[in-house]
Amino acid sequence: MMTDWMDIIFKAFWCGCAAVGFAILFNSPARALFAIFLCGSLAGFLKFAVLLPHVGGGIIMASAAGAAAVGFASIPVSHWRHVPPIVISIPSVIPLIPGSFAYQTILGLISFVSHNEMEVLTKTAHDGVMTFFIILALSLGVTLPMLLFRIESVKKVNYFVPFLGNRKK
Repeated sequence: MMTDWMDIIFKAFWCGCAAVGFAILFNSPARALFAIFLCGSLAGFLKFAVLLPHVGGGIIMASAAGAAAVGFASIPVSHWRHVPPIVISIPSVIPLIPGSFAYQTILGLISFVSHNEMEVLTKTAHDGVMTFFIILALSLGVTLPMLLFRIESVKKVNYFVPFLGNRKK
């Protein structure tokens, strides 16, 4: 039991390191790197914690949980580090992208040309659908919290609210 949690913490650490690597690749500001590491670690921790056998979550639900946690956490963290929430959230969820399912889908498509068997097509379709739904869960998990808790800027609010007095221009 304890080794499971230590394994999850180990994987979460490396998810955070991968998130920082992608942030550096995307030229994120240096002041945001620690926050990206924390959000990437949070995403990895939740993904692998939901995948534990006694929790019983699947890979799609685990990816959605990690992405939603990053989506919710990136809003206050972005104010703390003075960057847009996208700068925090996108590099943090990139380590959650299902590379193995996408790779198996492409290999299945290539092998289907030569073997032309029904089980190859079934496995390829399964891997493709899993890839699609995991990426859908990641994108919805990141964007929905930002859409729900978006605060309009003061400039936009002042522009749309009519001024009740003489305004100097």
